[in-house]
Formats: sequence, C-alpha cells, structure tokens
Amino acid sequence: MAIRNIVKDGDDILNKKCRPVEKFDKKLWTLLDDMAETMHRANGVGLAAPQVGMLRRVAVIDISPEQNSVIELVNPQIIAFSGEQCGNEGCLSFPGQWGIVKRPNYVKVKAQDRNGEEFEVEGRELLARAFCHEIDHLNGVVFKEVADRMLTRREIDEMNSK
Repeated sequence: MAIRNIVKDGDDILNKKCRPVEKFDKKLWTLLDDMAETMHRANGVGLAAPQVGMLRRVAVIDISPEQNSVIELVNPQIIAFSGEQCGNEGCLSFPGQWGIVKRPNYVKVKAQDRNGEEFEVEGRELLARAFCHEIDHLNGVVFKEVADRMLTRREIDEMNSK
C-alpha cells in the first residue's frame, strides 16, 4: 500500500464525471487499498478516486477509523434516500474550507465490491452524508457547489476551538 497525493482545489479533475469500473483486478485492489490508507493518514472519513487523480467510479468511506471499518464502493449509486440533515461539511481536497450542506438523513446505496459482487448498504446521519459527498465527487460535483453557504474564517476558528 502507498499514500497517494490528494488533488486540491483548482484541479479540473475534481469537476469531471468518472467512468465506470469494468475490470476487477489487482490494479483496482491496489487503488482501493491506497485510497483507504491515504484517507486514514489524512484523517478523513471518505475519499473518492478523482481526489487521487483517477477518473474511476471508486470511493472509500470510514466514519469510525478507530475501528478500521472501511466501506469500499465501486460503481456506487444512490437508490433510496429520505429525511434531511443540515450541517458542517469539509473535504480533503479543500483543506481549511467548510460549508453548511443539506443532505438526506438516510441513504441506501447499491454498489459493487472489489471482486465485482453487487451489494447494498444503508447509512444514516454521518454515513449518509459521506455516501452523498463521495458519490457527488464521482459525478464531478464538489461540496462547495451544493453548500448553502461557506463558513467564514471566524466561524471555522470557533468550530476548531470546541
């Protein structure tokens, strides 16, 4: 496994739609492993392939890093959602920037695993937010584009002091 460079704000790849994965091979497995390690090293809860320079429909999520419970999503799509939550959201590709984003409170995702097997997974609250955020990345949408507003430097400083 290796730590990959995280693409930052201003790179055009963050606004491009990703291609579906068709080959479930060692190259994909390496990408998934590297993405999980990169996400953990950066203290993130999710990472999508375009954030490491790959235009593939691949994302990893781990809302409980201390338990190392990585969810690998290949070719994910949201098939159901309900409710609403509104809260602070940030992104590893936009360090130091936070926005207020509305997301569904419940999300059901259909995806494939690293071997191409289809599965469904459900999430509420933070996990639902992470599913939406990472799948947005795969569609070339970044959180700043869906934020109701971005937080000011003062609001970010107050949030970090708590």
